[in-house]
Amino acid sequence: MKTAPQTQPVENPASGTPAVAWFILILLSLIWGTSFILIKKGLEVFTADELGALRITLACLFLLPFALKNLTKIKQRYLIWIAFSGFIGNLIPAFLFAYAETELASGLAGVLNSLTALFTLIIGAIFFQQRITGLRIAGIIIGIVGTAVLIFSGGSQETSSNALYGILVVIATVMYGGSLNIIKHKLAGLNALAMASLALFSVGPLAFGYLFTTEAFTKLAHTPGSWEALGYIALLAAASTAIGLVLYNKLIHMTTTLFASSSTYLMPIVALLWGVLDGEVIHLYHYVGMVIILIGVFIVNRAK
Repeated sequence: MKTAPQTQPVENPASGTPAVAWFILILLSLIWGTSFILIKKGLEVFTADELGALRITLACLFLLPFALKNLTKIKQRYLIWIAFSGFIGNLIPAFLFAYAETELASGLAGVLNSLTALFTLIIGAIFFQQRITGLRIAGIIIGIVGTAVLIFSGGSQETSSNALYGILVVIATVMYGGSLNIIKHKLAGLNALAMASLALFSVGPLAFGYLFTTEAFTKLAHTPGSWEALGYIALLAAASTAIGLVLYNKLIHMTTTLFASSSTYLMPIVALLWGVLDGEVIHLYHYVGMVIILIGVFIVNRAK
């Protein structure tokens, strides 16, 4: 998942948006929207827990030089918050999304991920005294209604599966919301790349150690297609964690937070398109739920 930057420019809607910012926005949406199909491809060989552990381990290794560079530069009082952010913002969600996609279509997982914006606001209001307006409450309610439509509609067997595994994604977005609030309110002013690398550094050894309790290494040695599946997971770890972070930070500094938040609306569309291209069946009520969720997220992000 992406890690939010800690400094925000003054919003200036009147200023023009450079063409490169639009390019970065589209590229960022493609990267994050593609992550869900990469999870699905990795699950063709590896189990959900193996995939989650591999994802965090590889992401940690990818950013390890930055973690080692910044380890002694960060004040000790920040390290516990960085570690906690890594635990709830990276480690647990990596497993939850992997388990969810064992039954839930990757496109639907991408749509449900949009709930992160709603839970970021809710957690900020409850624990960090952030102001929440009536219009934003309305947006939250609309988003919850859309979630219910998306995961509780359809035939009885499909509804049961969607609900169970969809709830895992919802839990992950709650954790994302908590992590983003920690970064914003407890780690303000720290370099985003340093925080991301150290957060992964704090949980990477746990994930790597867990791999030895699984059959992941045995599969790499003996299972056909295992290295191809590992390639999908490595791309997921590198792109969504590291490259996506750098692009998001650059976009924030080039434009405004409102412009950067537009990825919230584009990413689920990309995820759905990948799912459809991969043969996933998306029903009408799924699209209805998606539209309702995105309306809620739009209201939350734009309301003052």
